Amino acid sequence: MYEDFHATDPLTGQEYHCQFQCLMTGIATRHSDTVDVKFLVNGAAMWLGLPHPAWIEFRTRTGYTITDRMAVDLAGLYLKQAIENGSGVDRQHWNDITSADVLRLCAQMHWLSGERPAPLPAPAAAAS
Repeated sequence: MYEDFHATDPLTGQEYHCQFQCLMTGIATRHSDTVDVKFLVNGAAMWLGLPHPAWIEFRTRTGYTITDRMAVDLAGLYLKQAIENGSGVDRQHWNDITSADVLRLCAQMHWLSGERPAPLPAPAAAAS
């Protein structure tokens, strides 16, 4: 859904082409408690760090785990909104995204509604 998209900065009118490139756990690269998602924005690298505590809260609320595919969509939606509200592309790394931000994006994707949307896998079996 948000692997490859365009967004326009309202302040400059410039259009940006955003393409997902990779995803990795931030603890391995920069000792942070995040999942880092890399996009190319008009060819330039931009990283978005999604905090791990959001994964725990999402699972607590829904019984589902945020998958890699979902993380790409969440980061892409965050980036698209950042560009479209004019706060967008002057940074190489967004490391101040909060768990509340991630959960707000999950709600916008209708993943907190109680029904199981298509991109969600079946709930994980409860540990015995």
